[in-house]
Amino acid sequence: MFKVTFNLSKSTHPNYEKYAHLLEEGWLFGRKVDNSDAQYAQFRDHIPKLVPLVIAYLIASHFKRGNNNKRSQKYSLALSLATIVLLHGTNVLKMLVITGTSFLIGRTLGGSRLNPIFTWIFNLAILFSNEYYDGYRYASLFGPSLEWMDHYPGVISRWHILFNFTMLRLISFNVDYYWACNEKIKEDQHNVPVSDRERIQFSCPLQDYNYENFLTYVLYTPLLLCGPIITFNDFISQFHWPSPNITKRYVIHYALRLVVVILIMEMTLHYLYVVSISKAKAWEGDSPLEISMVGYFNLVIIWMKLLIPWRFFRLWSLADGIWVEENMVRCMSNNFSAQRFWKSWHRSFNRWMIRYIYVPLGGTKYMGYNVWLVFTFVALWHDIELKLLAWGWLICLFLLPELIATRLFSEAKTCLFFFFFLQQIFIGDKPYYRIVCGLGAVANILMMMIANLVGFAVGLDGVKEMLIKIFATTHGLSFLLSVTICLFIAVQIMFEIRETEKRRGDPKWKM
Repeated sequence: MFKVTFNLSKSTHPNYEKYAHLLEEGWLFGRKVDNSDAQYAQFRDHIPKLVPLVIAYLIASHFKRGNNNKRSQKYSLALSLATIVLLHGTNVLKMLVITGTSFLIGRTLGGSRLNPIFTWIFNLAILFSNEYYDGYRYASLFGPSLEWMDHYPGVISRWHILFNFTMLRLISFNVDYYWACNEKIKEDQHNVPVSDRERIQFSCPLQDYNYENFLTYVLYTPLLLCGPIITFNDFISQFHWPSPNITKRYVIHYALRLVVVILIMEMTLHYLYVVSISKAKAWEGDSPLEISMVGYFNLVIIWMKLLIPWRFFRLWSLADGIWVEENMVRCMSNNFSAQRFWKSWHRSFNRWMIRYIYVPLGGTKYMGYNVWLVFTFVALWHDIELKLLAWGWLICLFLLPELIATRLFSEAKTCLFFFFFLQQIFIGDKPYYRIVCGLGAVANILMMMIANLVGFAVGLDGVKEMLIKIFATTHGLSFLLSVTICLFIAVQIMFEIRETEKRRGDPKWKM
């Protein structure tokens, strides 16, 4: 796999000149680097600026703490405001107006059902408005007299691109406050939470839902740019009772793991130019195997380009004393179930959607309908593009077989004779049960790869050409058979990994 992709990345390959202009000078062994992915390039190019900022922030943050390591909320807010002005310059005023309006909606409507309705309407409108007006311009809004303010945009001028994460926090605050206004408080609810689950589910005292706490949460610098996502209840709870999960050993170990992943990513970008190949559509004359490897390693790079920033900002948050969920629980290549894949991919966002969209819409009772709404929102939240809508709807379409099969062949319960008959054939200790599951898992993997290639890698044209070369030629069909056999073997290993996790009591076996 690596050799095939490396050969495509050689300067002697016939298609090299088609994408060579997308490569940059590298720093490893005289190789060029494929820095053509704009999303990761923005993070990669800003690392020299981000590292000193993180160190300065953490020194200032820990300076005011006592022996119990308890954080000062006012001091945290002051630090966040100072950092945000540095990052976004005069655009901070736009952010404060938008966030302040959302706060007023939540506080004014309180426990009324109109609160979540108007909160969602306002934030979805902002999602589209930010994109349409490209972050707004002071000159466009107020005329030439304030045009000078557009010349001080800060280090990250396109503030609205990353504001999508802030939008999630705005919804979290308002809906958490809505639930707090309507629930009966248990006697021990405001005692020290014994689990991370309690921090999320138990509402804070109503006086905690104030503007100062709101700003501290919404503008919290380590998680501002791209998460991981944390609910308001959980965040404020950790100011009152710091999480026992965070230890010096854990943070140091986590930092070392991050460094290793960054180095692996650098090696990949220096030796496998698949992002540039897919952008230039430089696959003319390539075999089905070669095109598939371009697609596969694109997905690997997508996984790593998200893993690295999420771990970087999570590390910053952990070092500052705020525990947040790990976004990537499993390696991309260690997934066979579409449902479980989305539990372990961008996990904090998945949990946010379950809490604020999926469950309020009826949860599993209306699962077949809810997934379409959820993934439509996910697609629009990522970016307002047709290919992302196609990606979201393909995910829903490919989820349906697994959802139907789960219902039909569930071991839990069924009262119909037909279902019972199917259970006797396919479920339980039958020798071919694992084989049937393995074939279903292979189909799942292939469908998930197609959907993600459409949304985030080679696009509809690239997938179309790949499928034509696979299904329209004898060589392509033999390649598909080989891939199926290899994936089937890999799936059996995945099954055994989860069995091992289950035996040792690791909850990750369910993901």
